[in-house]
Amino acid sequence: MTEVFAKPNFPTAQSGTESLHAQAVAAFKLRNWTRAGELAQEVTRQLPAHDSAWFIAGLAALELQHWQLALICLRKATDLIPSNAAYATQFARALSTANMPNSALRAANRALNLVPDNALTFHTLAMVYTRCNVHERAVCALREAVKRAPKNAAIHFDYAMAQVYTGDIDGAQATLETCLALNPQDWRAYAKRSKLRRQTPAKNHVQQLLSLLSQTQSNATASTYLHMALSKEYEDLQEYALAFEHLSQGKAIARRERTEAIRDYQDIFTALMDAFPMRHSDLAGCPTAEPIFVVGMPRTGTTLVERILSSHPQVHSMGELSNFGIVLKQLAGYGSRPGLQVETIVASKAISWRMLGEKYLTSTRPVTDNKPHFIDKKPHNFLYIGHIAHALPNARIICLRRDPMDTCLSNFRELFSPGAEFHDYALDLLDTAKYYVAFDRLMTHWKRTFPGRIFEVQYETLVTDVEATTRAIVAHCGLPWSETCLRFEHNSASVATASSVQVREPIYRAAAGRWKKYAMQMSEVRAFLAEAGVEI
Repeated sequence: MTEVFAKPNFPTAQSGTESLHAQAVAAFKLRNWTRAGELAQEVTRQLPAHDSAWFIAGLAALELQHWQLALICLRKATDLIPSNAAYATQFARALSTANMPNSALRAANRALNLVPDNALTFHTLAMVYTRCNVHERAVCALREAVKRAPKNAAIHFDYAMAQVYTGDIDGAQATLETCLALNPQDWRAYAKRSKLRRQTPAKNHVQQLLSLLSQTQSNATASTYLHMALSKEYEDLQEYALAFEHLSQGKAIARRERTEAIRDYQDIFTALMDAFPMRHSDLAGCPTAEPIFVVGMPRTGTTLVERILSSHPQVHSMGELSNFGIVLKQLAGYGSRPGLQVETIVASKAISWRMLGEKYLTSTRPVTDNKPHFIDKKPHNFLYIGHIAHALPNARIICLRRDPMDTCLSNFRELFSPGAEFHDYALDLLDTAKYYVAFDRLMTHWKRTFPGRIFEVQYETLVTDVEATTRAIVAHCGLPWSETCLRFEHNSASVATASSVQVREPIYRAAAGRWKKYAMQMSEVRAFLAEAGVEI
């Protein structure tokens, strides 16, 4: 969500600290986080009961990514004034940012019970709920934010996204139109709007998008989103050459705008295979059988399997959790480093498997303790299968596989969030193919190392033989059969993935074989995969 948070309501500073406090406020408003934090902390040393100074210091620490300091300062502010909803909300935000979702959820609920009085506080609470995968509460918080700030386009955009996640597609479309009416330069909204429904010759936005594109050639952000919107709409209109042209241009601009180099993941895949040349004892891990991990390359049907399984009365879906990777890095001593590093993989060999499994399970509470099983559907957890197999020897692991060409195309078609972990390969089609080959080899290694632990589901088989495949998935998870798994389109649970629109419908078969519509444009990818030994 947009990083908008409640502005502090600074009280009048007490005698002897007025000048320092005023300077801290001024520095904060100028976004000079370091100076604001230093001044605010000096006020707290002189007057430890100054709640506003603790609040400023905490917010400044958040902006500087000093998570522990932020937690200390914001906790102190909330302890001093427990009835302040803004303080409680920012403490929840800090817990969420520090990857403490269960504590963040409790803090957010407490803040909501304090009845915030402004739109930005409700907006921030919605951001926290979204990070905690509690999208229904995010919708409620955003509804209140919209009431209090009906002309705030950013809040409308986030409200639309929350509506998509909870299945209110018509509502989301109306909200996006409101967002664009308020701010015609919210470029993200054009791309999101095009994805909400299938465009037709009688009803589309092509001419509007082309006109906007001609006016924004020098604006990289605008051009990226407009090209992506045009690609989706032209594909719906079966203008495949134009669709691919706009897709390629949008991705090329996004790639050029990256401030960091595209990562070569080969070292990570090699380190993972080296770390697990063979399986160790299953007796060392946490014995729980609650988790069901649904993994695979993104855009390969993981959300569909999640929806099918979460329709079972004994299964709750947690969406895409980052918890396992976070706990692993913390135990390995690399908790503050972004992404997955070779050093983390090497160090992780010395951690306690049982502790890893138990801390992961604890990190999912209290949301996961209401049903016998829960789904963790983070596709890139396929990287951690070696760790999962040892830390959680009774957990089920389901890996989605899809036609290699469709997998590469579907990843390239998606504009993942900027800075999203593990997704930068998707800015280039050939890089995506290289990543697929590495994924394929790693999965071959995992299956050889952990025979019987990974249940592979072929997407094309699932969508053509739904009942047989669903029965096999349910049986693998050790669950009794339930007819509700075949009625997944009626599943009311929220979905916060790129497939959030498609999975609200009955089985979506149109994506199978999509690459053939772009066979000429994908000839280089096909040749690369064939040379790498991938069967097409």
